[in-house]
Amino acid sequence: MPEKPWHSLPAEAVAEVQQTDLAGGLSPDEAARRLDEFGPNRLTLVKTQGPLLRFLLQFNQPLVLILLAATAVTAAVGEWIDAGVIFAVVLANAVIGFAQESKALQAIDALARAMTSTATVIRAGERKRIAAEGLVPGDVVVLQSGDKIPADLRLFGCRELRVDESALTGESLPVSKGDGPVEESTMLADRRGMAYSSTLVIHGAAKGLVVAVGDESEIGRINRMIAAAEVIDTPLTRKIKQFSSVLLYAILALAALTFAAGYLHGQRWVDLFLASVALAVSAIPEGLPAALTITLAIGVGRMARRNAIIRKLPAVETLGGTTVICSDKTGTLTQNEMTVTRLYAGGARYGLSGVGYAPEGRISPENGGPSAESNRALAELLTAGVLCNDARLEKTDGGLRVEGDPTEAALIASAGKLGLRKEEAERRFPRLDVIPFESARQYMATLHDQGAGRPKVLYVKGSIESICLECALGYGREGAPEVQDSLEVHRVVEEMASDGLRVLAFARKEMPAETTRIGPEDLAEGLEFIGLQGMIDPPRPEALAAIRDCQKAGILVKMITGDHAGTAAAIGRRLGLCSDACAMHTEEVLTGRELASLSDVEIIEAAEHTAVFARVTPEQKLRLVEALQRRHHVVAMTGDGVNDAPALKKADIGIAMGVNGTEVSKEAADMILTDDNFATIEAAVEEGRGVFDNLTKFITWTLPTNGGEGLALMAAIFFGLDLPVLPLHILWINMTTAVLLGLMLAFEPKEPGIMDRPPRKPKEPILTGPLAFRIILVSVLLMVGGFGLFKLEMSGGGNILLARTRAVNLFIFGEMFYLFNCRSLVRPLRELGFFSNRWFWGGILLMTLLQAAYTYLPVFNRVFGSHPMKVGDWAQVLGFSLLISLAVAAEKAVRFRFVRRKRLSLDGGR
Repeated sequence: MPEKPWHSLPAEAVAEVQQTDLAGGLSPDEAARRLDEFGPNRLTLVKTQGPLLRFLLQFNQPLVLILLAATAVTAAVGEWIDAGVIFAVVLANAVIGFAQESKALQAIDALARAMTSTATVIRAGERKRIAAEGLVPGDVVVLQSGDKIPADLRLFGCRELRVDESALTGESLPVSKGDGPVEESTMLADRRGMAYSSTLVIHGAAKGLVVAVGDESEIGRINRMIAAAEVIDTPLTRKIKQFSSVLLYAILALAALTFAAGYLHGQRWVDLFLASVALAVSAIPEGLPAALTITLAIGVGRMARRNAIIRKLPAVETLGGTTVICSDKTGTLTQNEMTVTRLYAGGARYGLSGVGYAPEGRISPENGGPSAESNRALAELLTAGVLCNDARLEKTDGGLRVEGDPTEAALIASAGKLGLRKEEAERRFPRLDVIPFESARQYMATLHDQGAGRPKVLYVKGSIESICLECALGYGREGAPEVQDSLEVHRVVEEMASDGLRVLAFARKEMPAETTRIGPEDLAEGLEFIGLQGMIDPPRPEALAAIRDCQKAGILVKMITGDHAGTAAAIGRRLGLCSDACAMHTEEVLTGRELASLSDVEIIEAAEHTAVFARVTPEQKLRLVEALQRRHHVVAMTGDGVNDAPALKKADIGIAMGVNGTEVSKEAADMILTDDNFATIEAAVEEGRGVFDNLTKFITWTLPTNGGEGLALMAAIFFGLDLPVLPLHILWINMTTAVLLGLMLAFEPKEPGIMDRPPRKPKEPILTGPLAFRIILVSVLLMVGGFGLFKLEMSGGGNILLARTRAVNLFIFGEMFYLFNCRSLVRPLRELGFFSNRWFWGGILLMTLLQAAYTYLPVFNRVFGSHPMKVGDWAQVLGFSLLISLAVAAEKAVRFRFVRRKRLSLDGGR
């Protein structure tokens, strides 16, 4: 490596450092020696987890480990049926999880596939086509339009070279390249004399000196960042781990306490051990892992219908807890279709309606100016735009496809809004010659034939600096030359630029009829200024509405883009990223250069309070995600390029673009948008909140079953009585109710106002204080009912089989009646709609029929030791079950009124 970076050195100096010849390249022997020294031009692949390991990792969850321990204990004491049922639950959960995650992360493999397969090099003065893996530092590579660049190159001999670097830098438009060096501190996206591996040549030709290959290239550096990016647990995963740890310790403590209490009562230790096993089984929510997986899978299906494909199940819930969305600009927040929105011609200003490349929309005068049809200067401006133009718009089944520069495609569309068609204009005024665009000149010019006996016409388009300085006259509204007002033109340019528009100036010159060729000297004088066209990649209307909804829901939305700061800031203002709805954003825009100067502490503040980040590098995107996470945010990050992959992997939820995204970004992401639309992210957040609500409802519903069973067993042991339910009964209760009752909560529709509330706090537990109180209340009521009905039957010397059947039915129907309360954790049932969840009623019916079979069919009586019940028994079971539901309804009503009164008092105080 030289003392200075490659981009800051002339090509000749780079060749000297590399000890190569710019004209003849390396000799074959030297190339072979360097191949041995530097290795092949490919990325080092990191070994990934195999299918067997990924399947085994499905068991590496605290809750699942508890179930496996219960399986082992029940098998050790000879309860083979119980052990088999528990293990079947664990196995089913693992199979579901493995099936959903079978497409594991392969971002680095995708990067390797992105490397080109062949390249044209000059060795020993001869051109030859070789495998790209054979390139070495010092090779001279020949580039032409359509080539994918095979390694990092220091360019020389550029001829109108334009490169699409969007996948690497995020720059939405092709970048013009040149031979000259730039400052050492120049950011990656502005290094005009460099071309980087995996980017694409759009136009022109050049040669390049290989300066980095394989892992040492820019794409190799991103490869290392992807490999090093730590994949953090999702909020749900962390909360389930915490919940499982608490549950494990509680189970062990209760089992030990029960064993000790029974031993003090003089009971046999063998009986106590079996009772402790029963207590442990009762306390474990066997259906919870499967319910979590299935509920998340249902969420996956709902999101797929809204154009969001989930690659990893926990990502469903993570979306619901998102506090910050960091979004790319091009194609996600914007249309990804350059659109002319402002015109200036003949001293008049015009606005254009319509978005995209279709010639649909109107041209309307501003400030009472002349109509578009009456202004000949406007027609000439639009004609110049379609003639001084190399782009084409091709109709496809998916719409219009651009062939060429998107900026030129926008000029074709703007002309179409006045009825001018490119094909017709080219037939009337055929092109005779062209001066192609070059970054040094900043303009393009074409010569056209206007017909026999008429002078030729030269049209030129380019930057305002390159054209207006040469124009003393302007093309007037009536088509006659007039003195142009340069101050007025520059005022219009400044207005357009302040709105984030890219401004192109147009001029014309009539040439002698015999002219067939033009050169730069023909533009030195005599040009007539025609006008200006201002264009932008406009925001998606649905993105604007989605951002408002996110801000209303307490979610910060930030734009991170490779585009220039002015354009990014203008789009940010149009989208309302710095509006009053987002008081957190006190800074409008920061550039990558400014971010590079910030310390780790300073970047945390900048990430929190800045709305738009422009011209950022892959490392800076990663730093921004990490900075927000250090503020305890749940970060969703969107991206479509290779440069986005490290940040996508690091974010709590990585979101890739399905239409225009690279394979690298898709492999690194947790979710893929099939329509590349920000509004889909907002819809997915809404679905994620609904999924988390339903998960919370299930947990709030299922835990009282375990609590009630455990308390009933403890009461029996403390009083030295027979157990009211046996381990097999507990498994029957837990599994049947979880599948037929609890899972029906996964189909609950989203509650009204779900996007009107702020995100839940990342560190907030799954079960808040009020929900924990409700679980304890219902657990105690189930214990009183189950143990009470068992004791009532046994007190008169009753049948123990009937007593246990009464207890089992009390637990099941108590949970069934409590299920009505859990359809919403705060709202009364009448606000939800009695029949808004048809699955709910199907589950109620099936559970009732199954419990009738459990009670009356002889086969169930033999297997489970159940006993038929009489009408009086059912009256006691259903009556106490109704009492449980009424008690919870009363608790919800009191708490709802208290919360509403508190909210009204706070509003009144403000």
